[in-house]
Amino acid sequence: MAKDSKSNLYEKDGVSQPETTSKVSAQKIKLSRRKQTPTSTYISKILAGDIPFLSRAITLIESTNAKHQQKANDILNACIPYANKSVRIGITGVPGVGKSTFIEAFGKYLTSIGKKVAVLAVDPSSSVNKGSILGDKTRMEQLVTDKNAFIRPSPSGTSLGGVAQKTRESIMLCEAAGFDTIIIETVGVGQSETAVHSMVDFFLLLKLSGAGDELQGIKRGIIEMADAIVINKADGDNVKNAKIAKVEFNRALHLYPPKENGWQPKVLVASALHNAGIEAIYEMITEYVNNTKASGFFNMRRNNQNKHWLFSTIEEQLKRKFYENPTIKEQLVKEIDNLEAGKTTPFYAAKKLLDL
Repeated sequence: MAKDSKSNLYEKDGVSQPETTSKVSAQKIKLSRRKQTPTSTYISKILAGDIPFLSRAITLIESTNAKHQQKANDILNACIPYANKSVRIGITGVPGVGKSTFIEAFGKYLTSIGKKVAVLAVDPSSSVNKGSILGDKTRMEQLVTDKNAFIRPSPSGTSLGGVAQKTRESIMLCEAAGFDTIIIETVGVGQSETAVHSMVDFFLLLKLSGAGDELQGIKRGIIEMADAIVINKADGDNVKNAKIAKVEFNRALHLYPPKENGWQPKVLVASALHNAGIEAIYEMITEYVNNTKASGFFNMRRNNQNKHWLFSTIEEQLKRKFYENPTIKEQLVKEIDNLEAGKTTPFYAAKKLLDL
């Protein structure tokens, strides 16, 4: 049927669409992907305090790509002489205690007195799809726009207690970039406190009052690790409960033997929402740092931490190389089949694999 312009069935010819990407643009994208930024550029930019390059270097550290890991190691080695000049503070507490709000209030106070603050916030990864929300930048709206602050959320992955495996190296890069205060926020679940305690100078435990949290705080392990306890959300109707919790925690702390460095852990109350008690917390941490540096404990603890991470890294590398071995991969499948068929035990199968 011939087209009739007056007919309701008449259709105009469509407009031809151009290619979404021109050949020239495609070639430029291809070349830019091939072009690698030299390691020397990363190093000079990080030492100059360039935040985008710092972020890119941390991404290299977190990568499992072998080439990325080699480049990250080269950058780290070059930055070592400029690291170790900060105060590292670990902050933990159960989910809902107000860690992000507290860190933002604390971080804003630090930048107001001339400090440069880096926050390494570890976000829990899903055990199902391995993804993370990485929402700390959303929760710390004011701090994220502060020119003297750097917030880096990292997925916890499968590492012990949810602490990102590469946080230790990220600390060194942040120090080399000129950040004098490093705050590490833990997931606040499981054994993450132990891992964070092994990489910080001061360990701060946030607690709630009036939420049944007082008894949880008297657990021996967490009390022994804490250098201070802060009862957060001490505002409104909760002020009275916070004061009662402070007395209870003080009593609990005096039941334990003194710390190796002679420091008596303190209990303070704060309201991060209203910036109350933040200055007192900073003064307490400063007192702790000055005391431990004067006694030599500060450097001794850093040295012990370095030894700990040396052995941890060796263990991690041995485990990775073990599972990447082709012979082990093949035999592992057979041993699992034998295990499911009831022909072996987990312990004998493990011994057989290790003997290989």
